[in-house]
Amino acid sequence: MVNSLQNAEKVINSLIPSSAYIHIPFCRRRCYYCDFPVSVVGDQATGSTSGTIEQYVEVLCQEIATTPSSGHSLETVFLGGGTPSLLSVEQLGRILEIIDQHFGVTAGVEISMEMDPGTFSLEQLKGYQAAGVNRISLGVQAFQDELLRVCGRSHNANDIFAAVDLLCKVEVPDFSVDLISGLPNQTLEQWQESLEASVHLAPTHISCYDLIVEPVTAFGRQYAPGAKPLPTDDTAAQMYRLAQQILSHAGYEHYEISNYALPGHQCRHNRVYWENRPYYGFGMGAASYVQGHRFTRPRTRREYYAWVQQLIEAGGILDGSRTSQTDVLLETLMLGLRLAEGLTLSTLTQQFGEKTLEQIWAALQPYYRNAWVEVVGANGEMIELQNTQKLPNSGQLRLSDPEGFLFSNIVLADLFSHLE
Repeated sequence: MVNSLQNAEKVINSLIPSSAYIHIPFCRRRCYYCDFPVSVVGDQATGSTSGTIEQYVEVLCQEIATTPSSGHSLETVFLGGGTPSLLSVEQLGRILEIIDQHFGVTAGVEISMEMDPGTFSLEQLKGYQAAGVNRISLGVQAFQDELLRVCGRSHNANDIFAAVDLLCKVEVPDFSVDLISGLPNQTLEQWQESLEASVHLAPTHISCYDLIVEPVTAFGRQYAPGAKPLPTDDTAAQMYRLAQQILSHAGYEHYEISNYALPGHQCRHNRVYWENRPYYGFGMGAASYVQGHRFTRPRTRREYYAWVQQLIEAGGILDGSRTSQTDVLLETLMLGLRLAEGLTLSTLTQQFGEKTLEQIWAALQPYYRNAWVEVVGANGEMIELQNTQKLPNSGQLRLSDPEGFLFSNIVLADLFSHLE
């Protein structure tokens, strides 16, 4: 009876969000690869001078205050964008204060904030820290001025080094450097230079994202996917392998397809997504996953403001789409296989049943044979399976590093076709 109650409590707690994402949509200019919901405010506007930013902060705080609280304190908060470092210290403090008042935060809460080089001062950093920010994600993208110009970024290489100097002065506990590979005219030598420059700056975390050319972006209108001046698929694959080699050799753990961290410095907030756990989302275009429902807010300020007004009138309750069991399965596989440890076989069996596990194994066997998929025992040992054997009831199912990660889209597409 006691075990049954404990299991029931675990299930209930697993449905309660302990994380919140807050979208700050403002940017000095729109980068040529960006399809995020952002509002361009120009090179001079800041939270202290822009009425547009101030109005948004007011509406955002109304949304947060109106959203029902589960009574469980938050363990992670992530301010993304956009460029959150365009906020004034007072505006950021106001947002985090309403989060704390309405939901509460744990003593060891991770509060991350995306920042762009050249958009913040030493005084701002100190103010952000005083408000509770303890993790910075720095949007570097590249260390070559010509590539930064190609991307439409508002900073240059000197701004990157100046920004890191400020982060070191205030001794931010954690900071991440974000890079993009596969940019137009980007060479392997330039990519290696950016990786080595990042290591030299000694961040606790490095993210390496491969460029995706979205149709609605400036790049999408300018370049055809896979055509020059974009790097070839072979060069893009070499870039991925190079990142794995350089960063692993420098002591960074490749803990997720695109992310590396020094031991003990993984991004706790992003793991919530990859482990398919629930989370709150606030702000224009932000997504939520609460009580099995997913919904995304409008992507323009006008529509978002109207949506918040509806939320207030509805007493904080607006329905989203219910996630089906099949969707949960596919999301669990897609997100969990992004992680280095992969998926826990006992949890998969418990959640979806042995028949589903057999279907998964049938789809993955060809990729297991060519070493893109691995099965690892409870003690970390590699398990050798024959075609006729079933997956064990314990241990992990994972993609190999780097080849399995590199071809994950192929593996997942085939896997999904067997399960849908």
